[in-house]
Formats: sequence, C-alpha cells, structure tokens
Amino acid sequence: MTPERPAGAAAHPKSSRPAGQRQRTPKTAEPKRQNGPDGPALYAALDLGTNSCRMLIARPNGAQFEVVDSFSRPVELGAGLERTGRLGHVSMSRTVQALRICRRKLEEHQVRRMRLVATEACRRARNAGEFIRKIQRETGLRLEIIPPEEEARLAVISCAPLVAPGTDQLMVIDIGGGSTELVWIDLSQVPGPARREAILGIRLGLKGAGDWLQSGLGPRVVDWISVPLGVATLNEQFNDVDDDAARFALMSWHFEEQLLDFSPYENPAPREGFQIIGTSGTVTTVAASFLGLKRYDRNKVDGLTMTSAQIDRVIHEYLSLGPEGRRRDPRIGRERHGLIMSGAAILQALMRVWPTDVMSVADRGLREGLLYAQMSGDGLLRVN
Repeated sequence: MTPERPAGAAAHPKSSRPAGQRQRTPKTAEPKRQNGPDGPALYAALDLGTNSCRMLIARPNGAQFEVVDSFSRPVELGAGLERTGRLGHVSMSRTVQALRICRRKLEEHQVRRMRLVATEACRRARNAGEFIRKIQRETGLRLEIIPPEEEARLAVISCAPLVAPGTDQLMVIDIGGGSTELVWIDLSQVPGPARREAILGIRLGLKGAGDWLQSGLGPRVVDWISVPLGVATLNEQFNDVDDDAARFALMSWHFEEQLLDFSPYENPAPREGFQIIGTSGTVTTVAASFLGLKRYDRNKVDGLTMTSAQIDRVIHEYLSLGPEGRRRDPRIGRERHGLIMSGAAILQALMRVWPTDVMSVADRGLREGLLYAQMSGDGLLRVN
C-alpha cells in the first residue's frame, strides 16, 4: 500500500487519493451554544478507529478543558479488512453496540456541540458508506469519514500544549490502528510564546495558518504523510510469521520502506530546537513500561520525555518476554499485548529515520484535537 499525501501539501508532492475513496459523510450543523445553565457548554469528540471506539465529553476551562465523561471500547472494526476489503458483519455489530452507549451519554449530558469522526478503516472499506448509513439508522449518530490530512492536522492540534517555547522544528507522529500520520512543522518564524496557539490554526498544505498566514509569521508544514499501516493492519499483514523476532524485524523494515520519499531522508532535521512528539497507545504503553507502572497513570506519562536509547531498551525487553510474557505483563495490559509489537515495530522504524535524542510522550490524540479545534473555533479556549 502506498502512503498518501495530496499534491501540493508537502515537500515531495504525490497524487491524491482517488475521489471514490475520499467520500465524506455530511454532518448536521449544530447550533453554537457558548454557555448553559450550569456553566460553559459541553463539547463531545468521538473517534471511531480501526481498533477502538472512543469518546470524550468536556467543557472548556481556561487554556485546557475539563473532562466530564469518557468512553473507550475495543471494537476491532478493521478485523479482516486487509483480506476482504470490507467491514465484517460481526465487527460492525460490535461497533454499533458501542455507539449506542455513546449516544446515551450524549443525551444524558445534553451535548449540542460535537464532532463524530471515523478514520482509516472506513476510508478503505468498500462498504463504508453503507455502514455509516446503518449507524445513523440504528443510533441516530451521523459520523463523518475524515481524510488523512484532517486526521494528521487534529493530531498536531492535540499536542499543542506540549510544544516547548524553544521548539523551532516540530515532528508529530500518531500511530493509529489502521494508519500512521507524521507531520513536520517549521515554527521558526513564530514568536516563541505564541507557538502553541499558532498550532491550533494549522492547515496541512498551506504555508501558514489563520492570522499568522496574513502576517507572514505562520507555522510552515515542511512535509506530512499518512501511511496506511497502523498497529492492527500491520499486525494482520504479518500474522503468518511464527518466529516472534523475525516477525518484528519484518514489520519494522516494511514500515520504514513506506517512508522513503518523506523529507527527513533528504533534509535531516537539526538536533537543536527540534522536538518530536509521539501520540498513540503504543507510545504511552512504552512510556508506562519504562516507568514500571503496573497501573497506568496519565499524569506520569503525558509530557514525559524518553531518550531513543530508553525506548530501544523497552522494545528489546518486549522481545525478550515473548508472546506469553507480554500477555502476563501488567504494564502492557490485556487489551494491548496482541498489538504492542506491531506498534513497537513502527516506533522503532520512526526513531531510526529521525536523528533525535529524545521524544515527548503525549497521552492525547484525535479526540483531544477535535475538542481543542471546536473550543478554540468558538473563542472559548486559548493554549498558552
């Protein structure tokens, strides 16, 4: 499978995805409500991915937001997609059941401002349109299938609070279930204290964003790419390889092959003023393993920095444990042990590509990006 990048959106333009695969389901316009009887209005963000269905309900609170309710369930929507090109009946049924719970939560909290999106599995499945209609018919929810550039943009936005004021060059990597997004942004023309806020208006394919574009001081997207390989899809492609170490090496090598045209190969990022932020369950699991957490603690993981040597040591420890050892390891968890090696293979390949010493760990992603974008768009949130 070929990584996707719309023409004109990166340092090495490619043809865009065929129109038939870029179908987006229209969403109902929601009325803006800046305040409710109990304070600021509630916002919701739902991310239907290849492996999981996750939702956050939150209210703006200064420069951040306060989570009111959340939902997360592994639905394995993309199971069998590599082989058949279609979403299976069992996985669609699991997903609809999860979405019914989400609908009840939205109704209980009387949420009016929301964005509900689906990503790679629905982008690729031949029966995705039929499935989206089924969701609306059986749950009343209207999901929007977002293109890769929007998924990458939202991943960047979610990481805005973790961007250091001294960061001139920023790389954000988001390892999902069905795809991996990578975005390289030049912030050198944005004043240091304003860099976080400027990222909230980033648009992939443009030289700047919002008011920053008009002033000529905007963040510049050097390059970005969406590789249609994530922890679930990569794992499925190599599930016929029995040897654990060989399977890991093949997955890592195969993923790195997909990056050959990405800018860092020809224009290595400088070490000074360069920050790489990794956001995904893989990255946070590696961080939790490094910290020795038997019970996950977001406050200890989000914002942690790890050296490439520390990441490499954790991955080698995973390999030495073997499949059964990883299954029993409380730091990895029951829901992730089957996919941690495909995620680690992607992470190791990425760390080989960029000559950086440290990576910032972000326990945040598409849902947080959706919330930040909605709230900042309504003028209720400023990242400082």
